Amino acid sequence: MLTVDYDRLDLRPGMTVLDLGCGEGRHAFEAYRRGASVIAVDWGRSEVETTKRWLGAIAESGEAPEGARYEVVRGDLTALPVPDASVDRVMASEVLEHIPDDVTAMAEIARVLKPGGRVAITVPRYGPERICWALSDEYHANEGGHIRIYRRDVVRTRLASVGLTSGASHHAHALHAPYWWLKCAVGVERDAAVVRAYHRMLVWDLTKRPWLTRTAERVLDPLFGKSLVVYADKLAVPQRDGGSAGGGPTEWERTAAAR
Repeated sequence: MLTVDYDRLDLRPGMTVLDLGCGEGRHAFEAYRRGASVIAVDWGRSEVETTKRWLGAIAESGEAPEGARYEVVRGDLTALPVPDASVDRVMASEVLEHIPDDVTAMAEIARVLKPGGRVAITVPRYGPERICWALSDEYHANEGGHIRIYRRDVVRTRLASVGLTSGASHHAHALHAPYWWLKCAVGVERDAAVVRAYHRMLVWDLTKRPWLTRTAERVLDPLFGKSLVVYADKLAVPQRDGGSAGGGPTEWERTAAAR
């Protein structure tokens, strides 16, 4: 289940892509299959190992094109283990709402992006998230849980504060909002029949992609899509030699190629 629109992100083969808070790797997998050189970062040890294992399986099965590379590292999003101006694209999906110092994390994104680079930020949308918080403290008030609810203007303002220019935005996963409302209403940890039934529908939608649910989600996303997605650019700065900024291989790219 992808939240980022790779066409709006303008992800192309050969680009270096940083997936922040990669979780178990869903966005990293697609970027790798599209021919990118992927650096996936997460603080969780199990998430790092799972993502590394699945990326290896994708490589072994031949699903990634020749030239695509990957690396998975454990790291702090407020102090990224990545050189300045070294990546073409960044994805930070459903992670900033967990980070106390989110502006520092955004500043790190700006630091590692090449001039002309682009980032996709996804966070829970204000309306659906507010309903979840109202229905259940258990949903968010736990270690590692959500510590804030974003409005779109707040995301744009904070991106601007670190030098990133916001562009397009959209919403995603409208069919998932009622699922979480149900879970919050009956108890997040409770194995309720209605929640199981709705989850089966979501799995069916994910695996079969039927026109009915795909059409319904496209129609409903603007109304109550669970996620807000904002794209932002780091403005290009021409180099004095006339070349485009960030055009040559980076330190990470040279090291990865040597492996």
